[in-house]
Amino acid sequence: MEYNVNEGKSFLREVDGVSYGRIAVKTHVITNADKLEEVLAQYLKPVLHAGDTVFISEKVVACTQNRAIPMEDIRPTFLARLLCKFVYKNPYGIGLSIPETMQCALDECGIMRILFAAFVSVIGKILGKRGWFYKVAGDKARGIDGPCDCTLPPYNNYVVLTPEAPETVAKKCADFLGVPTAIVDANDLGVDILGYSTTALDAQGTSTKLLAPCLSRELIAEIIRDNPLGQSKQQTPFGIIRVGELSSED
Repeated sequence: MEYNVNEGKSFLREVDGVSYGRIAVKTHVITNADKLEEVLAQYLKPVLHAGDTVFISEKVVACTQNRAIPMEDIRPTFLARLLCKFVYKNPYGIGLSIPETMQCALDECGIMRILFAAFVSVIGKILGKRGWFYKVAGDKARGIDGPCDCTLPPYNNYVVLTPEAPETVAKKCADFLGVPTAIVDANDLGVDILGYSTTALDAQGTSTKLLAPCLSRELIAEIIRDNPLGQSKQQTPFGIIRVGELSSED
C-alpha cells in the first residue's frame, strides 16, 4: 500500500503547538467507472489507525458521481460567453473565466442567481472588494474546476463540477471507514470544507459519536492549508491526518 508525502510538502504541520501528520494516499486515476466505497476499501481502510481523520478531494467525489464533463460536450450560450469576460482570472486556476465553465455555473445555479452575482460583483469592484460574486453564486459555482495543463489526464480536458450532497457523502464515508471524514476543496488559494461527518454507525446500525476526538472544520482547514494532496500528477485524492507518535512511514 503506497502512501507518502508529496514533493514540496512537509509531513508535519504544527497548529497551536500541536503537530499533525498528513499522509497523502496514492491511487489509480479514478473515473466515473469507480465506486467511491470500493476505492476507499482498496486504498484507505487497510492503512487507517484509531484516531485518524480522513480528508477526500472534492474532485474525486465528483468524478465518481459522473460530474466530470468533457469540454467538447459543453455548448456555451451567448450569455456564458459574455459573462466569462468579466470574471477575474487568478493565476491559480481558470474558475469561471472561460465560456464552458461559466455555462456550467449557469446550469448548476440558474441564470438569475448568476446574473445577480455578476451585478453584486460589479458593485464590489467599484468598492475595491473581490469575492462577492462567489458569495452570492455559492459553493456550486465556486467549486467548478476548469481544465488546465497541470491537471492529470484525462481531466485536463474536462470541467469538473462540485460534488452532489457532500455532507451526505462525508457521512457515508465516515460510516464505512469508522473515522471522521471531510470532503475538501483545497488549492493554493485556500481550503473549503464542503462536507464533514464526525459520526459513524455502530454494529447495530445506530448513529453514534466516534470514540476518537474529532477535529473541528476550522482546524482541518488549517492543518491542510498548504494543500498536501497536490493538484496534478501526484494522484493523491485521499489524505489522512494523524496525531500521536508520528513518522512519514507510520
